[in-house]
Amino acid sequence: MALSREQIAQRVAQELRDGYYVNLGIGIPTLVANYVPKGMEVMLQSENGLLGMGQFPTEEELDADLINAGKQTVTMATGASIFDSAESFAMIRGGHVDLTVLGAFEVDVQGNIASYMIPGKLIKGMGGAMDLVAGADNIIVTMTHASKHGESKLLSECTLPLTGKGCIKKVLTDLAFLEIKDGKFHLIERAPGVSVDEIVRLTAGELVVPEHVPEMNF
Repeated sequence: MALSREQIAQRVAQELRDGYYVNLGIGIPTLVANYVPKGMEVMLQSENGLLGMGQFPTEEELDADLINAGKQTVTMATGASIFDSAESFAMIRGGHVDLTVLGAFEVDVQGNIASYMIPGKLIKGMGGAMDLVAGADNIIVTMTHASKHGESKLLSECTLPLTGKGCIKKVLTDLAFLEIKDGKFHLIERAPGVSVDEIVRLTAGELVVPEHVPEMNF
């Protein structure tokens, strides 16, 4: 079975470490805020100027003025701070984010990412995507492994306009967790119930498969 959006977020949360500053992009990455392991202290950063983003609010906690970069209402953790976009992007561009979690349309074997536009379709702009991929060393991309038409999104070479070049090292899809190195995808884990054969079939870029591929644990 392919992972749900929530399960993808849960698996990403396993990559968090105590004391990390983490930027969560729009879409599936924002759900990671709901799955920070208990007892772990991480500071979640939203590029619109919030450090210390908490879980999504309950009805009682809802504050329409407190939003993330995707304009979703959020909460603030103890010790959170609010600042302007200049401060936020100084943090991102200065390399002060320990982990960045982003969505993408395509990723290829060279670690290139296409995430901000599809030619011919209306876009609001690239937001902070290019700053995030340029300013971070540790990036996890979350995405579906294939399009709704069954076409792979893990390619030998991206076909859409690039957001960044050679910057992606890890990809978590609804089918698998993969590492990118030496111009190839390396299969690390598979979603529970998903076969290696299915992952191979839906991966267009060169894929290295070890003898044993463990299932993800949640």
